Amino acid sequence: MIEVQNLTKRYGATIAVDHLTMTIEDHHIYGFLGPNGAGKTTTLHMITGCLAADSGNVKIDGYDILRAPLQAKSRIGYLPEQPPLYDDMTPEEFLRFVGEAKGLRGKKLRTAVDSVMERTSIADMRRRLIRNLSKGYRQRVGIAQAILGDPATVILDEPTVGLDPLQVTEMRTLIRELAQSHTVVFSSHILSEVSALCDRVLILAQGHLLAEDTPEHLSAHMPGLHRLIVTVRGEPDAAVSRLRQLPDTTVVILSSTGTETQIQLESASDRRESVSAALAAAGIPLLGMTLETATLEDVFLDLTRSETSEEFKEEV
Repeated sequence: MIEVQNLTKRYGATIAVDHLTMTIEDHHIYGFLGPNGAGKTTTLHMITGCLAADSGNVKIDGYDILRAPLQAKSRIGYLPEQPPLYDDMTPEEFLRFVGEAKGLRGKKLRTAVDSVMERTSIADMRRRLIRNLSKGYRQRVGIAQAILGDPATVILDEPTVGLDPLQVTEMRTLIRELAQSHTVVFSSHILSEVSALCDRVLILAQGHLLAEDTPEHLSAHMPGLHRLIVTVRGEPDAAVSRLRQLPDTTVVILSSTGTETQIQLESASDRRESVSAALAAAGIPLLGMTLETATLEDVFLDLTRSETSEEFKEEV
């Protein structure tokens, strides 16, 4: 478990992270989501002890990252956005070096290095110089050093940046495999990536945590983002008049041909059952309904727009 309390970091007059508090529970894949400049990388640097906070604290399984760094850091593995690789080493040499820095020796070191190379599919590249590896393989070497020593939590900062579509797919598969035995936290500004991988989402903007929940719950609780497209037979007036009697629902005619009418309803909840009952009671034939729930992109844009707007108002 990672506990973050009132974490703050300033760069001159700019507040990169502003009294951030959150808890990362074990056995989940967390997506750390936010626009560029949201404070994601700064937060990860402070969580991993690579950067000192101006105030606040971070505890890893109860160990303070600054007061008990060895105990805390032994429980996390970290891949920065730019993997800390030595180009004149081979992956095997580099991983042995990292393993020794983590306190591994002898047979335990050899076994650990072989294991992470197999898990990250770089065993065939073990004796090739890192400078000659593709971007995708370099990322895999970076992940291999992060999971060396079998830390409970693996933190990955923008792990798919710069990868081609095939490499992105392979990286996502690797992250899912890691999640079977590790808590995984990865930052991204790619919404589809977070939706595809995560069971928990942390949305950050302007150094503030705006939301934390499952992707499904975030979408379900966004007011006004349940859209229901209804197709009825006949002229629109009777159907619209009946549907506007539903509470807290916005009704808009999308199209009407005289024989069929398409209507959009927006509400904070799923209105399919009440719409069906209302139209049946009025004797209006219902030809079809399509429910469009809010996507993670809708949630993200709504939250970050609100935060940006508030920040602008404060500055003005």
